[in-house]
Amino acid sequence: MDAPTMPAPSEKIGRYRWVIVGLLFLAMVINYVDRQTIGLLKHDLSTEFGWDEKHYADLVFYFQLAYAVAYLAWGKIMDRIGARWGFGIAFLIWQVAHISHALARGFGGFAIARMGLGIGEAGGFPGGIKAVAEWFPKNERALATGIFNAGTNIGAIVTPLVVPGIVLAFGWQMAFIVTGLAGLVWLPLWLIVYRRPREQKRLGAAELAHIEQDPADPVEKIGWLKLLGKKETWAFALGKFLIDPIWWMFLFWLPDFLGKRYGLDLKSFGPPLIAIYLLSDVGSVGGGWLSSKFMKMGWTINRARKTTMLVCALLATPVVFAANVDSLWLAVLIIGVATAAHQGFSANLYTLPSDVFPRGAVGSVVGIGGMLGAFGGMVFSKYIGQVLDRIGTYTPIFLVAGSAYLIALLVVHILTPKMEPVKI
Repeated sequence: MDAPTMPAPSEKIGRYRWVIVGLLFLAMVINYVDRQTIGLLKHDLSTEFGWDEKHYADLVFYFQLAYAVAYLAWGKIMDRIGARWGFGIAFLIWQVAHISHALARGFGGFAIARMGLGIGEAGGFPGGIKAVAEWFPKNERALATGIFNAGTNIGAIVTPLVVPGIVLAFGWQMAFIVTGLAGLVWLPLWLIVYRRPREQKRLGAAELAHIEQDPADPVEKIGWLKLLGKKETWAFALGKFLIDPIWWMFLFWLPDFLGKRYGLDLKSFGPPLIAIYLLSDVGSVGGGWLSSKFMKMGWTINRARKTTMLVCALLATPVVFAANVDSLWLAVLIIGVATAAHQGFSANLYTLPSDVFPRGAVGSVVGIGGMLGAFGGMVFSKYIGQVLDRIGTYTPIFLVAGSAYLIALLVVHILTPKMEPVKI
């Protein structure tokens, strides 16, 4: 790789890289509108099609199964063809699958649509992390990841604002059609704007030098088998296995919890869910900002990332009491802080592959971790369905949620005590 042209001392660093983050943020908004729509419609669809708790848990399971298998493949695809076309193809697949929910006429149809959605959405984070690795130096990656990851929370806020009105006016089928067609506007924007930094003519020399300030990566191709032999791969993957199921639970079961515990319905879900996911946004951006701030203070990557993750893990623990709180808004506060803690923890965990692996391996490592995270979600979904069907309370579920982050941090620390660059 040619050395970047060094800017004059007075030349200001541009901000084009943040345009890329803005597009990733918007894609995550669309991603989570598509993903969460079925959660808001759980009661209506269960009534119409005669589903019980296990039927809904199975729909989540099938989504996660497809997501898990595809996540691994997308990681390799992103490393092979790059974020521009890789992310674009994934986006198109998931939008078409989202719209196809409107054609489903029973459990089988919804299962197929959910699996299609899982296949496409599995490319979102490998593509996003790959793009961040291409466009940001290490000391900005957690912040950039936190910002684009915050789009998931905005998507979760937009969904209860938009979907109920569409459903009440036009029926549940139109909720999938309208949001799916609206989201497709993003795709041409991405293909027009996104290029690798050295291929982007709008990028100034100062910003290119800023992006490429880290030592150059090795050029050799890195296979899965070699990556599976690295403990750093397993630090990320096991961390994802432990924390991703908690986020899936919040996403797919929060409307159900609020309905059963506090009597909310499609017309009244909005304010509590909006409050919870606004808090999540604070955690997503704040968690990324905090570790980046620590690094600018001179802290090592290891100390900055793990200190931030410890703070987030501790903030998540009070959620063990959420199911036993009588006040709706106190429960919203506890859950909102826990979801914020998850997003802050996740923003820092997501930077681990780009912190220690060369850019050419980042997508593959993220794919391996995402696959394990989705498998963890599948197991947890089955557990949730069994608990709700047999016991009918969320208490054991929140107990698991509150303890997962401290366990995940311990695993990460044991496997990567220093977070040093991996020797390939």
